[in-house]
Amino acid sequence: MIIIDGAQSEKSITAFANLEELLKDVMQEDKMVDRVVTDVLVNNEAFSEIYPHQAEDIACSDISSIEVRSVPVAEMAVEMSAEMGKVAKMMGHGAREVARLFRAASDTDALELFQDLLDVTRDFMGMLGELRTRYTNGALPDFAEKTEKFSNMLSEMGDVLENEDWILLADLLEYEFIPLCNEWYESSEILHKQVVEHMAQ
Repeated sequence: MIIIDGAQSEKSITAFANLEELLKDVMQEDKMVDRVVTDVLVNNEAFSEIYPHQAEDIACSDISSIEVRSVPVAEMAVEMSAEMGKVAKMMGHGAREVARLFRAASDTDALELFQDLLDVTRDFMGMLGELRTRYTNGALPDFAEKTEKFSNMLSEMGDVLENEDWILLADLLEYEFIPLCNEWYESSEILHKQVVEHMAQ
């Protein structure tokens, strides 16, 4: 049984070799245009890939039911833009904690948390850029200037990291990274308003 957004599909699970094939077919349906999948339930259990193309390794012969839930892209964009400010604040808090650990000479813990912070920052910048391009016609005050400043600071951090100068890295996080996170928080709030206005048109 295949259920898509609460409605049972006429398609049969046995018509597909594996889960990836089935999901690709579902995504090509007309009703999935401009929608984003939020949940996939396989045999009533939430499924998310642990490694790329894991769905390809799940044979449809092992599946008795599959449910796909989705939301309109526009709705997802509004929700995501609303979260961006929270992420910017979280980045600031994370940077403060990393700086504290470096100053306390807890280098191993600090480096682990710093890597997480960089991953979140990369995702944040990618999502912010995507939302800006798609929903604000590229308009966001001082976006290019802020992005360049952020990029330069991250590359400076990379150099400092190579030299293992943990105190200088703590200084950069506290005195440059955190103020920039505050600026990105303001940009995120503006972005959210712009996305909402764009959807209302």
